[in-house]
Amino acid sequence: MVNNKDLGYNRNMFSKNKILSLVFLLIFLAAGISCTSVPEEEKQNEQNELTASDSKIEQQLKKMTLREKVGQLFIIRPESLDPSYSLDRVHFSSKNGSTKINEKMKLSYEDYPAGGVILFSRNLIGPKQVKEFTSEIHNLSEIPVLVCIDEEGGTVARLANNSAFHLPKLKNMYYIGKNQDSEQAYDAGNIIGEYLAEYGFDVDFAPIADVNTNPKNPVIGPRAFSADPEVAGEMVVSFSKGLTENGVIPCMKHFPGHGDTKTDTHSGYAETLKTWNQLLNCEMIPFEKGIEADIPFIMTAHITVPNVEKERIPSTLSSIILTDKLRNELGFEGIIITDAMEMGAIQHSYEPDEAVIMAINAGVDIILIPYDYKKCFDAVMDAVEDGTLSIERIDESVRRILSVKNKYKNL
Repeated sequence: MVNNKDLGYNRNMFSKNKILSLVFLLIFLAAGISCTSVPEEEKQNEQNELTASDSKIEQQLKKMTLREKVGQLFIIRPESLDPSYSLDRVHFSSKNGSTKINEKMKLSYEDYPAGGVILFSRNLIGPKQVKEFTSEIHNLSEIPVLVCIDEEGGTVARLANNSAFHLPKLKNMYYIGKNQDSEQAYDAGNIIGEYLAEYGFDVDFAPIADVNTNPKNPVIGPRAFSADPEVAGEMVVSFSKGLTENGVIPCMKHFPGHGDTKTDTHSGYAETLKTWNQLLNCEMIPFEKGIEADIPFIMTAHITVPNVEKERIPSTLSSIILTDKLRNELGFEGIIITDAMEMGAIQHSYEPDEAVIMAINAGVDIILIPYDYKKCFDAVMDAVEDGTLSIERIDESVRRILSVKNKYKNL
């Protein structure tokens, strides 16, 4: 917009310098038009990039078999691909995990492809082994296989807390939030993101977006940035920026907030008695800030919210929580991933394949660590074939997954 003062336009002077003023006016108007055309060009370029990306994803989707599509909906332990492991050893042993991809695992992956693999402490022997292992996982498929880890800093840090890796050991995020310094949160994400990228990891299931409002909470506590939702939200966004600048994908957790529970969903039932309005005024604030910042993953909590979801089912299985609230009300367009489905809050009350179908119907895009991967994979295949799940519903999630993979991993 042309400003009269900027142009030196003055009614008293106009009669003396009419021609000269008109010349200057035309010059500045031309300059203004030139300047405003730049953002329009940028917008058009961005739109062209989005259109090209969408076209690429649609082309990829058309080439995929149903089994390949279904596989994109799962992130699994590497042991799930090894037929020599019993189910209990896959899911509940802390010793003797897979540390490389063997031939039997490659054959298994051909029949039961997965969109990602998560590594735990038992999979991490040393720097050279981890780099080779993550490379082998990436080479399982032409469609990028996401290699994932829980590396929050502090208590939960699979790599930094392993003595075989000489990495910076950060304090729990509470100590960063206590200082209310978003630069420290960024630095933490940047440090973690740098070494995760070096070792071949694509996704970090961090940061914690929970608000630590219940002092009796046995699982979140100092892992959370703060009991103040505004502070927690600022830290979540800054930490995530540190990860993404290293090419590592962040994931906020645990929706709709695990900070106000008295029990741990790893063991069994957990609930919060807050209403939706109460959640909006506290627990939702960090998630809303993360959504505004385009954080691409949100992990669900297996907690029950009886004053929002009357059926008293875990949020992971609730369309009210995930579709009505997270998708439609909060406007989240990224990937919804479950917390580990092997956890007690799911395992003690549902059959593994039943829970997987319920979660997808509720709006979940990715199932994390289903108990008995092959059984759950087959259940999704059967559900599509008998109409319990539509192919359109599967494609909806696969599009989101491919979109993130294209952005970060270049399909």
